[in-house]
Amino acid sequence: MSIDIDPISSRALRLIDQDGHRVGTRLAQAVGVSRQVANGYLQRLVQSGLAEAEGTTRARVYRLKALVADAQRFPREGLEEDVVWREVVAPHVADLPENVRNIWHYGATEMINNAIDHSGAPEVAVSVLRNALRTEVEVADAGEGIFLKIQHAFGLHDARESILELAKGKLTTAPQAHTGEGIFFTSRAMDRFEIESHHLRYSHAPQREDSIAEQALDVPGTRVRMWLDNDSQRQLREVFDDYTDPDEFTFDKTVVPLHLAQYEGEKLVSRSQAKRVSHRLERFKRVELDFTGISEIGQAFADELFRVFAAGHPNIRITPINTEPAVARMIKRAVAAREAQAAQRDGGNAV
Repeated sequence: MSIDIDPISSRALRLIDQDGHRVGTRLAQAVGVSRQVANGYLQRLVQSGLAEAEGTTRARVYRLKALVADAQRFPREGLEEDVVWREVVAPHVADLPENVRNIWHYGATEMINNAIDHSGAPEVAVSVLRNALRTEVEVADAGEGIFLKIQHAFGLHDARESILELAKGKLTTAPQAHTGEGIFFTSRAMDRFEIESHHLRYSHAPQREDSIAEQALDVPGTRVRMWLDNDSQRQLREVFDDYTDPDEFTFDKTVVPLHLAQYEGEKLVSRSQAKRVSHRLERFKRVELDFTGISEIGQAFADELFRVFAAGHPNIRITPINTEPAVARMIKRAVAAREAQAAQRDGGNAV
């Protein structure tokens, strides 16, 4: 399914993707053509099957048309992820650029394998939905559910804490068979990545905050959804390189979105919150603590992370990022206390 789209038609598809209303007027303004010429491009997109429209004249609403809609279910017992890949996903991305195919091969097989090895469900369902701009792949099962499984395996207080642990990476309930890297790297290779399980949804997208949402709808088991632009320039190797020691080729870096440690209405003030953040960070050499969206933190929270934990793990490089002034001041206070403590200890040893 090779699609050759000229620049103006591509711009039209992007505008439709953003909002299907008043596309002719918006396209004319965006590319500097008349409304009549813009409408001609839109008509050709509809005629070619890349878009569809409802309504007439100014009330017309456009939307991208599905070029692929394939869904299949497989008995989980004895299932192999590469078989599912070849039967369901690979045929629908075969014409895409090599870097995009590589990302899909990695992400789809990792998520299918997770469902096979961890869900305990009788079946695994895999679907592919593709339009002119992007492809979406979904892997679903009706097992226990990933957040509950992690909660029970690690003795966490509730299922929300499972999402914070997933965001760190190197998390698996079966360490003999898995490294715990699949979800972490897949989420960062995609343009958008979501996991839904029961009443919780975890979302990750580049340049956007990771998020937790509580849903009214109960999604049984686990549903993983992945989106990637068909013309993405992302290289899978570069995704790995961002988090890997170049000399040892080991996954040694993580970025922790600290707002995932907050419950609604809470601020990050306590040592117990900081201990949840620092849980398992000893598995990394480089840790970036992302304070995006956090306007202030408590003294105890900062002290636990930047004095107590940092002093106890001197081989870990802990870097706060995206800090607002009040947060930065509290961190500097904790770091100064740690340095003073170290100087006092070193001075005592010298005596």
